[in-house]
Amino acid sequence: MSRLHGSKDFWLGALRADGPAFRAAVAEVPLDAPVPSCPDWTVVDLVHHLGIVYMWVRETVSRGVADPREERPPLVAKPDGAEALVWWQQEFDALVTLLDGLDPEMPAWNWAPQTKKVSFWVRRMAHETAVHRWDAQTAIAGVEPVEAKLAADGISEVLDSWLPAGRRRRSQPAYGVAHLVATDAEQEWYVRLRGEGMALLDTDTILDSDDHHTRTLATGTASDLLLALWGRVQFDVLDVSGDAALLDSLRVG
Repeated sequence: MSRLHGSKDFWLGALRADGPAFRAAVAEVPLDAPVPSCPDWTVVDLVHHLGIVYMWVRETVSRGVADPREERPPLVAKPDGAEALVWWQQEFDALVTLLDGLDPEMPAWNWAPQTKKVSFWVRRMAHETAVHRWDAQTAIAGVEPVEAKLAADGISEVLDSWLPAGRRRRSQPAYGVAHLVATDAEQEWYVRLRGEGMALLDTDTILDSDDHHTRTLATGTASDLLLALWGRVQFDVLDVSGDAALLDSLRVG
C-alpha cells in the first residue's frame, strides 16, 4: 500500500475545517464543563491550551531560522468567559493567515528528527487541531471521526516524528514488530520496537516482501487508530491479534 504524502494545501484545508468545528463544539457547553477525553481539563483549559500553542507556533515560524528555541509556552493572560472564545478565534485566524502566507520550505525549528522547515508546523497544527476538535466534541457527546486521509497522515506523524523524538507515553522497553492497518485509507505501517528506540519500516521499499515477524496486528479505521495512539480511545476499539501489550508502547501524548 502506498504512503500518503501531505502538502501545505492539504494540511491547511484540514486546519480550516477542524478549527471552526472546534469553535462550534466549545460554544455549545459551559466553559467549566469537563472534557471526558482529557479527564483533568475543562473546556476552557482546552481553549487556552490550543490558543497558546497557536501563539507559540506563530512565534517559532516567524523567526525564519532553524536554530533551537525553548519549548516552554509563552506566559500570557488567559481570558475567561466569552472573551476566551474571542481570543481563541483571533489566535486561530492569525495562525492560518501566517501559515498560508509562508513558503513551506522556509527554515523553522522543530523538536523532531525532521527537516527544520515551516511545513512541519503546518502539518503539526492540522493534527493538533483535529485531535483537540475531537476532544471538544466529547464534551457535547457528539464526536465525529478524524477524516480518513488526515488521520492516516496523523498516524505517520506519530511514527515518524513523535516516537523517534522519544515522546513515548510508556517508558518501559519493548521489542517486536507491530503492524497497523487503516482499512478506510488503504494504508499500513510496520513498526519495529527496539527497546527504548523504534524503526518505521517503510512499505514503499524492498521490505514489502520481507517477513517482518509481526508480534501484533491492529486493524481499524484510520481515525480509531490515530485516537488510540493518542490515548483518546482504547485499543479494544480495533481488531487486535497477537501481543496487544506491544501497542501500549506506541502511545504518545
